[in-house]
Amino acid sequence: MKRVAILISGGGSNMVKLAESMVDDHPARPVLVLSNDPAAGGLDKARAMGIATAAVDHRDFKGDREGFERKLISMIDAHAPDIICLAGFMRILTPVFINQYAGRMLNIHPSLLPKYRGLQTHARALAAGDTEAGCTVHEVTAELDDGPILGQARVPVEPGDTPETLAARVLVQEHILYPAVLRRFAEGNRAPLFLP
Repeated sequence: MKRVAILISGGGSNMVKLAESMVDDHPARPVLVLSNDPAAGGLDKARAMGIATAAVDHRDFKGDREGFERKLISMIDAHAPDIICLAGFMRILTPVFINQYAGRMLNIHPSLLPKYRGLQTHARALAAGDTEAGCTVHEVTAELDDGPILGQARVPVEPGDTPETLAARVLVQEHILYPAVLRRFAEGNRAPLFLP
C-alpha cells in the first residue's frame, strides 16, 4: 500500500477528492495533510476524515525559504510517504524540496500545460481567445509547472465566460482527473491520461 502526503494552502477541495478516492481496492492511502497556513480550511476537513494533519507557517521563515522547506521535509518524512500530492499548495518550491521527492511528487495545475504556467491561468486563456481550457496533472520538477504530463482534462470556453465561471468548470474536471491520475501513478502507470 502506497502512502500519500497531500500539501494544501486553502480549502482543500482537491485534497478531499483525493482522500475520498483512496478507499477499498485503491493502491494508496492518505497519511498526512500538510499546509503552509495553520488556518487553512482544508486541515479541518482532513481531520474530520481521520487523516493526520500538520502546518508549517511560511510567515515564520521570512527570507529563509530553505529553512521553511527543511521543516516541511522533516514533518513529511515523519510519515514516510511514497507519493507527495500538491493540491493547491501555493508556494514555489526550491530544488532542496523538489530533489528530496524527485519522481514521486505530483501537482495539479489549472491550464492545459505547457500553456499558462504560473498564476491567472483562466484570465490568460480568455485574453488569448482560447476556445478551450482545462487542467493538467504533472510530475514536479525544478522548472515551474514543467514536469512530465501525467493527465489532462479539457473544458470548452463558453461565450460570456469570466475567469471565475471558467475556473468553476475546470475545478469540476480537476476533481475527476487528479484522483484518476493518482491511482494510475500509485499502480506504477505513468502513461498520460487524457480526459475529453
